[in-house]
Amino acid sequence: MKIGSGKDYKHLSEGDIPVFGTGGFMTSVNDYLMDGESVCIGRKGTINKPFYYSGKFWTVDTLFFTHSFKNIIPKFAFYAFEKINWLKYNEASGVPSLSKSTIEQIETRIPSISEQKIIANFLSHIDERIQCQSKIIERLETLMKEMSEKLFSKKLRLKSSDGSNFSDWKTKRLREIGTFFSGGTPLTSKKHYYNGDIPFIKSGEINSDQTEQFISDLGLKESSAKMVKVGDVIYALYGATSGEVGISKINGAINQAILCIRTDLNNVFLMNYLKQKKEIIIKTYLQGGQGNLSAEIIKNLEVPIPCLPEQAKIADFLYSIDEKIEIEKQILDQYKNQKAYLLQNMFV
Repeated sequence: MKIGSGKDYKHLSEGDIPVFGTGGFMTSVNDYLMDGESVCIGRKGTINKPFYYSGKFWTVDTLFFTHSFKNIIPKFAFYAFEKINWLKYNEASGVPSLSKSTIEQIETRIPSISEQKIIANFLSHIDERIQCQSKIIERLETLMKEMSEKLFSKKLRLKSSDGSNFSDWKTKRLREIGTFFSGGTPLTSKKHYYNGDIPFIKSGEINSDQTEQFISDLGLKESSAKMVKVGDVIYALYGATSGEVGISKINGAINQAILCIRTDLNNVFLMNYLKQKKEIIIKTYLQGGQGNLSAEIIKNLEVPIPCLPEQAKIADFLYSIDEKIEIEKQILDQYKNQKAYLLQNMFV
């Protein structure tokens, strides 16, 4: 097996041959570097996500491709590449990089061609299941988005149990109907603040029933951390997950990165409304190293308010879709775990 280098494609005309970079498909051109089965691996940037392709294609100079296979079938080579921890072979202190010589010097055990075919076919079937499962989740998420938009815009109205229409909706700012609070972070220099059993919820954990850190009663008392209860609506203001909203699954403490929202509304209804408005909300971010939201932005949101029975119906309807999504994600995780296990044990 040999390693080929990508090239610039800008001199080429538009066509139907795909151009790939480390992030995947880029554009289509009228010429190709390779025609056949190949495994592509990043030279610079994303070096740990090899992919298999069969047919005519072009790669840019940040992406290697393989060709001239001898004593190894391309699909087996792909799975062998998937097992390798490529970041371990990173040759740069800045942007991750690989070289041809590094790739060529990596040793792996190769069975007979017949066994390679069996392994590759088996893993390919799992990949097909993963792709199918991913599409199921994608369709459900699209359905969730579409139904949320229709329900909260009142393009779709649910009816009461006796078939009658619910009353008209009212509109109020969230600050008019709720109370809000954020917390604080106990001093990390005070180690005894972190030796307790109170879950300390980070912004990335608002939809989790587990936390990485725990604080003590003294840590809670001596800091401005605040307690939320199971069922509270909690909103991530700062960090990589800013704009995410959830319902707390645990009694725990929050810091300044999380806003707790308590109202008389159905909490599942409110959570889904805030989810549906996420794209609008995030446009108001205060720009910085990461997206940051002000609590005032959330408080000033106008919320359409149906009667409580209709809120409950909307909440139950959307929850049923959300629950289905979570079940399908668990199935997807099982397929991924099965593949990871097989990769780990088929190449020993």
